[in-house]
Formats: sequence, structure tokens, C-alpha cells
Amino acid sequence: MADQGARPGAKRTRRTRADVVDAALGILDDQGLPDLTMRRLADVLGVQPSALYWHFDSKQALLAAVSERILAPLAEQAVAERSFVAAAAALGTGLRQCLLAHRDGAELVSSSLALGLVAPPLHDPLARAADAAGAPAEVARTAAEAITHFVIGYVFHEQQRAFAASLGVVGPGAVGQAPDDDAAEFAAVLDLIGAGLAGLVSTGSTAGG
Repeated sequence: MADQGARPGAKRTRRTRADVVDAALGILDDQGLPDLTMRRLADVLGVQPSALYWHFDSKQALLAAVSERILAPLAEQAVAERSFVAAAAALGTGLRQCLLAHRDGAELVSSSLALGLVAPPLHDPLARAADAAGAPAEVARTAAEAITHFVIGYVFHEQQRAFAASLGVVGPGAVGQAPDDDAAEFAAVLDLIGAGLAGLVSTGSTAGG
């Protein structure tokens, strides 16, 4: 069914699901998550708000699709030929890059994950990496949970600090963190997690053992 344009007498424009996600991601990047409303999205697309519900039955479903788009680059990461620990570090770094690439990315993806609307991004690739390396499946699952929650929480704080600095609420040095400091601290925590994983893999232990 064609969508009705927003202007009286305007030519009807057929919008696809991908068009809607593209526009939503554009609003997210330009204006942030609070301004990503169905009405604003409809205005950008030149359709009535009701037309959006042909593609998504709720705003949360739309936000989940945007979250999936944000996480999509992770699927392109090649981890099969890496050690399990190296794969875990690469995926953690990749997840951070995906979230930082979009304004409020961590907050949006966190919400979609909490509601069970998107699949946990690291579980499947780490399970494959563990299987290839002969690492226990339980360790892979625990690693995926730990790294996912660490990365989302860390990036959420990065993006909150950046937004506050952009408003002049705090000075760049007030929080004691510059972008280079964030990257170094992030890598250091991933290294610490990796050291723990290496110990578990070498002993064949499970997370609860």
C-alpha cells in the first residue's frame, strides 16, 4: 500500500522498511534518541505517522530495527582464525566502534537488548570462536555477557560525557577523561577480561567451577 504524502495533493510515495530505518538512523545521528519520535520520522519521510505502522507495529519494534542496523557491522568481523581470547577482544572492540558510530548508540542498543528485541550481539560469534578453539561453551557464554555489558556501559558513559561537554555542562578536563584516555582504559579492561578468559580456557574450567 502506498503511503500518503504529508502535503495535500502531494504525489504518493512508496516507502520501504529500509527507508524507514535509514531515516530513523539519520534522526538519531543528527538530533539524538529523545527526538526520534514517530511524528518526526513521518515528517522526514513525507508520510502520515500511521503509514509507519505498516512496517513496524510499535516504536519499540522500530528502535529494535535501528539497533540491528547499528550492530550489523559485527557480522562482518572474521574471528574464526583467531584464538578465543583474541576473538573476544576483537569483538569487544568492534562492538564499541559500532556504538560510537551513532549518537546515543549505547543507550538505544541497551534498551533493545533489555527488552529482548534484538539478539545478544556477541553470543553466537563467541560460541563459534570457542568451538573452533576447543574452549568450553560455558566460558564463551559468560565472556559474551561480560564483554557486552562492559562495552555498552562504558560507551554509554563516553557518549554522556561527550554530550555534556558539547553543551558546556562540564569542561573537557572536568571528568578526567579525554578520548585517547577512554580508548586506552577500554583496551586495558579488555586485556584484563582476556587474561581471565585465558586462564579459564587453559584449565578447561567453567565459569561457575
